[in-house]
Amino acid sequence: MEAGSPDTRLVEFLIAAKHRTYAAGGSDSVYAVPALLPGSHQLEYASADLLYRDVYFGEAHFAGQEVVYMNAIPVWSMCYAGGWTATLEPAEIERLAGILQAALRAVPAELPFRGPPTFGESPYVYVNHPQGDLRRFEGVETIQRGRAVLYRLVYTGGRLD
Repeated sequence: MEAGSPDTRLVEFLIAAKHRTYAAGGSDSVYAVPALLPGSHQLEYASADLLYRDVYFGEAHFAGQEVVYMNAIPVWSMCYAGGWTATLEPAEIERLAGILQAALRAVPAELPFRGPPTFGESPYVYVNHPQGDLRRFEGVETIQRGRAVLYRLVYTGGRLD
């Protein structure tokens, strides 16, 4: 991507939006807005002519969609679904949610969808397996304790034509 290209601008905006929304505190983020859909959580971040909107349903098991609008036209989207795969104590869920949010704040510019390939230290490790690029991608992320998968999420998305 060339500096100043539309894709570079989109990547920079995605990273800024992700840092300020779920990765910054989830539905407790200062960018949480009243949800348009009953029973959902909605996070939004805007800069100039770009708007990022993340709408999701559920907590322990959830599904959602992120959309980036340019001049009110949707140009990029990612759908995701996942959640905790084991019965966990509230303190462990809180710790894992913190690991997930920290991993999402470490989103790499070359793959600006979720977190980096690996993040964290034993006993909890975030692992992300993305495929594709900004235009078309998919992936699976997990948080593991040893070999036990405690959290799993699948995602897919890309540019909208």
